[in-house]
Amino acid sequence: MTQNPETAPLNPTEGADRTALDQGTYEQLRTVRSENRLELDGTWHQISPRYVVSQVVQNVIFIVVVAIAASVLALGFEQTWAWIPAGAIVLVTLITLIILPRQAKAIGYMLRADDIVFRKGILWQRMIAVPYGRMQLVDITQGPLDRAFGVSQLKMVTAAATTGVQIPGLTQAAAEALRDTLIQVAETRRTGL
Repeated sequence: MTQNPETAPLNPTEGADRTALDQGTYEQLRTVRSENRLELDGTWHQISPRYVVSQVVQNVIFIVVVAIAASVLALGFEQTWAWIPAGAIVLVTLITLIILPRQAKAIGYMLRADDIVFRKGILWQRMIAVPYGRMQLVDITQGPLDRAFGVSQLKMVTAAATTGVQIPGLTQAAAEALRDTLIQVAETRRTGL
C-alpha cells in the first residue's frame, strides 16, 4: 500500500539515501588544526624572516611588470610619457624594499591574559590591543608566493572596524597555533555579544 505524499510523515531520513551527500566528493577533509596551545605569557613574538624574502620577490615581480608595461607603451606605441610614472612607481617600490627588513623587525604581537597586542611601524608606530571576547573571526590567508615561502597572514576581525588586526609573515605552524589559541580563548571570554 502506498502512502499519499501529503499525509506521509515528515521524517527527513526516511527514504533518503544518506550516502548521496558524499558521492563524488573527496574522501576526507584536510584538517590543519593543531592541538598545541600558546601560553598567554605576555612576551613579544616576532614574525618570520621569510616574510621579507617573500615580499622582496613579490616587489621584484611587480617592478618587472611595470618595466615591461612601460617598455611596451614607450617603444611599441611611441608613448614616451610612460617612463615617468613607471620610474616613479619603481623608485617608490625600491625605497619600500630598502626599509622592508626594518619594518618586518618592528612587527610583533603579545598574548596577554585578556587581549592580544599587535605592534608595527618605525616612524609612525601603531599598537593595537584586541580583547579576546570581542573577536568575531580569525582567518589565515596565503598567496601563492607566501605559500611557496611558508608564510601566512592571520587576520582578526572584531565588531569595530578600527580594531581589526592583520599579522603578516607568520609561519604556517605559528599561524595555526595562534588561530587555535585565539579561538579557544575567545570562546571562553565572550563579552555581551
